[in-house]
Amino acid sequence: MTEAEGARIFPRFAGKTVLVTGAGTGVGAEVAVRAAQEGARVAIHYRSSKAGAEETLRRVREAGQEGVLVQADISSWDQIKRMANEVWEAFGGLDVLVNNVGDVSSEQMSWRELTQEALDAVVDVDVKGTLLMTHEFGERMLEQGHGSIINVGSTVIVRGSPRAPQYAAAKYAILGITKSYAKVLAPAVRVNTFAPGFMETERLLNRADWKSGRREVLLSQTPMGVIPPPEFVAGTCLWLATEEAAHLTGSYLLADGGFNMVGA
Repeated sequence: MTEAEGARIFPRFAGKTVLVTGAGTGVGAEVAVRAAQEGARVAIHYRSSKAGAEETLRRVREAGQEGVLVQADISSWDQIKRMANEVWEAFGGLDVLVNNVGDVSSEQMSWRELTQEALDAVVDVDVKGTLLMTHEFGERMLEQGHGSIINVGSTVIVRGSPRAPQYAAAKYAILGITKSYAKVLAPAVRVNTFAPGFMETERLLNRADWKSGRREVLLSQTPMGVIPPPEFVAGTCLWLATEEAAHLTGSYLLADGGFNMVGA
């Protein structure tokens, strides 16, 4: 990050606490670091990528903020409850939850390759995990009287996915989770969906279809003319938890460089 870019970061989360799931790599790591750069104490969740989570923690501390690591398989409600207890013990509460973690079936290149295992993995993490995280943390935020939950969705729901239809289905389910809990938890807790478009994460860069021309096709169809790294949209994601977005709940915020341009 250049000095000029750093000057544009404001402490929107000074004194706040933020938990980001799947923060060991990709989008989650960048959202966690951005939250720290904006003044938050950050809980960094991981399931198996401990080394990545430790690197994120190092970057959070480098930004001058307190950070803690929490480990859990979010397809397990018992593990979610344990993690919530750890976060409350560390921070005394939680202001913002970013449900970022998700299974994208990245190894699957065609709908014909669908397996029972691939379907179950996506549903367990993307649907059950997001619902249980929103339920457990949302209930605790309601009891404390405030909070904001951001469920990271996808623009795949706009066009569907011939590559991995189970992924599109699971991400569409997140809209139902978001809207339901936005009504249940209002007005104390807001719940919104953030939907980034394609981002050049390590996982995407290593996908076979990305290496064989798909990147160039998508670039030609993106008005902003760029497929950005995840740090490019981290601040946009967190905006949903700011006071500037205080009247937004149950919403779907799309950030894809104009690729879809969804209408009302």
